[in-house]
Formats: sequence, C-alpha cells, structure tokens
Amino acid sequence: MAQVKHFDHVGITVEDLDRATEFFVRLGLEASERMSVEGEFLDTVCGIPGARTEIVGLTVPGGGTWLELASFVRPDHVPGSPEAMANEIGLRNVCLEVDDLRAAVDDLAAEGYGLVGGIGEHEGTWLMAYVRGPEGIVVSLTERIG
Repeated sequence: MAQVKHFDHVGITVEDLDRATEFFVRLGLEASERMSVEGEFLDTVCGIPGARTEIVGLTVPGGGTWLELASFVRPDHVPGSPEAMANEIGLRNVCLEVDDLRAAVDDLAAEGYGLVGGIGEHEGTWLMAYVRGPEGIVVSLTERIG
C-alpha cells in the first residue's frame, strides 16, 4: 500500500466563491490568486465531462496545508445541505485555531454568521465553537487556554 507523504489540502465546493473567500480571509487566512481549471485533467479527476471550475487556495500565514475553495462554472451547482448538523454523514467542519475565540465569534456574528451551538471548554485546555459560515460551511474555531 502507498504511504502518505504530506497532507496537501481540503477542498470545499461553494456557489459564491468571493463570499466564501472573504469569510476565511476575515478569519486570518491568506488567499492565493483565483484560478480557472478545465480540460482533460479536470474532466478525468472529477468525472464530469466539460467541467470548468474557479479555485482559490487559502493558507495560514506562513504556509502549510491549504484550504481549496472551488466554484463550478459548469455544470451548474448541485445544492448541498446548508443546515447539516454534526451527526450528518460527510465532511462536517474545518477546524482553525485562533488566538481569541470569543472575539472571532463576535466578529463573525456581526457579519451574520452564528454559532451552531455554544462555546465549550474542554478540561481547562481548549475552548471550541462551531460557526456556520457561508453556504452552511461549519468552521470549528479553537483556542488553547491551558
């Protein structure tokens, strides 16, 4: 069996690429230039003939594993489940560590993004909250407190 060499990225398909990019930049990620992908490579990999997508890659300052946001230009989007809860099968959240969780939650709330539940504390070491971002993307925010 092949061995994993590196965790490269996590991909999220969105309808509004600009809005989703702005959300993650507001959290402190740095965005790459927007790029288009189409042709034999994309058709083969995603199994959708004639596909075209716009992509933005985001990383924490300094680099590392990146978050890929993609929006399909063709074919049309297929709606997901924007109000999915944590027990629904599938990719449920992307987790980012922040330096001030409560301030991040307040900042996002001012933009209309609310908590899924509340802010929890784990054994005096971590604070964590799920925030539902654009198009139902759940971002788990954590802060090390101990």
